[in-house]
Amino acid sequence: MTSLEPDRLAVPRILAVVVAIATAFGAVLADLVVPAGAAQHLHNDAWPPHAKFHDAQYIAMTVLLSAIAVALLLRRNARSRADLRLACAILSTPWLALLSAPLFPGTAVHDPEFDNPAVLGLHPQVFMAVVLLILLLIAVILGTRVGAKPAGPAAGR
Repeated sequence: MTSLEPDRLAVPRILAVVVAIATAFGAVLADLVVPAGAAQHLHNDAWPPHAKFHDAQYIAMTVLLSAIAVALLLRRNARSRADLRLACAILSTPWLALLSAPLFPGTAVHDPEFDNPAVLGLHPQVFMAVVLLILLLIAVILGTRVGAKPAGPAAGR
């Protein structure tokens, strides 16, 4: 008998793929391509080369982590709840790191010479991190719920 689980995980996987796309392209666009964001990051003349190096490292990391997560989410014959949870954990890594970065000494969410409009009281990057982490949490919860077995005799099948 064929398992219906891959079809039942479609919505959680779609949510995770959306987060993967945002993660893969977010830093590339915000830190390198879009002029307003790039001026605060890789094209910021006030940043020393080593700071730019670490931003470039972050950009590459988000693309690579997204690619790994998408490979887990879309591979054939292995669409399981475990793959979904692992992909979501991988995708949460850069966003959890972004939220924890201000805890380190001498860091700030943005340089003082730039004014970034707040979104619901949060810096745009922090807001994006919170939204994407919530989407990942929803994907994991939905993935857990659709995989739950009903109680009773059918549960052992």
